[in-house]
Amino acid sequence: MRIVSAVVAALLLFSGVASATPSRGVTGTILAQWSAGGRDYTLREIVIDPGGSTGWHNHDGTLYAFVKKGVLTRTLGDCTTTFVHHRGDALVEEPNHVHIGRNLGTSPMVLEVLYVNPPGAPLSRDEPNPGCSFE
Repeated sequence: MRIVSAVVAALLLFSGVASATPSRGVTGTILAQWSAGGRDYTLREIVIDPGGSTGWHNHDGTLYAFVKKGVLTRTLGDCTTTFVHHRGDALVEEPNHVHIGRNLGTSPMVLEVLYVNPPGAPLSRDEPNPGCSFE
């Protein structure tokens, strides 16, 4: 199995241009990939270490996730809407919504994620911090 990061860590250092926020303490393992009905499907396990985060990002398709272990704190790009997902919780992320996932706990957090993307789309796209006081 191939290990990939939850988001591509890319910093743009151009004057006047906001930088993407890199992930910290995140690893991902692709469990399965297939295409059907004009969509690409990727099943992936993501681990976020204590204090780690996905960095600000969005998805081109819909993401379905299940919290296998720990607690995921997810904040949307408005900086005020925060969801806390505990072990056993399921969640759906709609396309093109900027957000960040963080592990504010003291043990690793594990997600099982199914990405349903347009053909050839990346699993996520890095975004700059929308102006939140963290990250």
